[in-house]
Amino acid sequence: MNASQSERLRGSTRLPRWFALLAVGLTLTAAAQVIGNHRAVYAPDDRLLPWTSWRDALDREVNWYLKCPADHGYPRFVAVTFMDGNYEPIANRPSFIPAMQDGMGIISYLKYYAFTGRKDPRVLQTARAMGDYLVNEAVTPDTGKYPRFSRSTGTRLRFPQPPDCGSQDDLPYEVEPDKGGIAGFALVLLYEETRDETYLNQALQNACVLATNMIAGTAAQSPWPFRVDYRTGAARGAVSGNMSFILRLFDRLIAHGHAEFGPPRERLWTWIKQQQIPNAAKDGSLWVNFFEDHGEPTNRTAWAPLNLARYLIEQRGQLDPDWEKDTRTLIEFVNRQFVHVVHGVASCGEQDFDQHPWGGIATTYGAVLAMFTHATGSPEFKLLARQTLNWALYGINDDGCPYDGVWKGAGRGGWQEDAHTDKLHNYVDAMNAFPEWGQ
Repeated sequence: MNASQSERLRGSTRLPRWFALLAVGLTLTAAAQVIGNHRAVYAPDDRLLPWTSWRDALDREVNWYLKCPADHGYPRFVAVTFMDGNYEPIANRPSFIPAMQDGMGIISYLKYYAFTGRKDPRVLQTARAMGDYLVNEAVTPDTGKYPRFSRSTGTRLRFPQPPDCGSQDDLPYEVEPDKGGIAGFALVLLYEETRDETYLNQALQNACVLATNMIAGTAAQSPWPFRVDYRTGAARGAVSGNMSFILRLFDRLIAHGHAEFGPPRERLWTWIKQQQIPNAAKDGSLWVNFFEDHGEPTNRTAWAPLNLARYLIEQRGQLDPDWEKDTRTLIEFVNRQFVHVVHGVASCGEQDFDQHPWGGIATTYGAVLAMFTHATGSPEFKLLARQTLNWALYGINDDGCPYDGVWKGAGRGGWQEDAHTDKLHNYVDAMNAFPEWGQ
């Protein structure tokens, strides 16, 4: 893609411009005979088709993970972030992201379990294994400012994680408050499916710690910092862009009768509505910081605004009377900053400091566009949604082993959140919006 095409991509998201963008991309397909792990399949009009049906590809992937060897009673990928195509830990990548990887994994497996008719108990057992790891192996000690709080990072295959397990860009005793929101929300969902109060109790603990440590959000800081020392509360990073999962956690617990989370929930939503969403139409400075392996203070991400957009779409007017306008603001922010043509398809990059369309963000983008299309009835983003999800599917091998980044070419395994746990639920959301896409 040349410079003028790239600049065009970063312009207006109005319908004629997006069709022009796709036309540019389709002129490049002749060179894209192989995408990821498969020969590319095209329709007569040059639109990219999946290499097999979505349902078949996802069933293969889940079945590959259901065969994963166990360590300490857990499927290996529950306690390993960097795993190769033979289920083996990647030797030089020992770090681990329990709250994000297993939290989103619980969400993925519960959605897939429901979508497939709750027929295979192994799927629910895997979700429970991820929940059990979060509860039993990946919390801070019962001391300090963030006691018994879900760990954002650690070291693979530790049972439990030690007190100084912080890794990637976390310091040894640091946690990321927003990741406690992800883990807590996922554990509430697991409680709702199983009625095991162990999961609810950990979700309540995360929520109580978050409520206790909440500060006033402003135009320059979020209600929680990006990172804190769980012992002292010392903060690092004034803005944490991912606030939607803490909002989800509070909302879910309030629905279960825990009215004590009402006031912090209202303060959080007021900040999101009055400060964070409008900022997406400006410089995006309230959308920095999400990924565990980055700490650049100006690093805006696509993940946080897209996942808030997902929640606005799910709740519509019950959450935000301006949900359609606000969702469009978030989508247009992402389109301006992070979308590129790859293999002739518009695909979403992850963050300012890593514009590659890894599996998690690429499928998040497609799912949110699909959900917005279904909710509004507007066809504006429908083709984009289906094409980027078709493209990401090419990372799955014939035997079901996925690759974490289709853009890299053929491969197996890698970062498990991108390869699998933050990907599966996105396809389920898109198929719930458009069931025919799964055929």
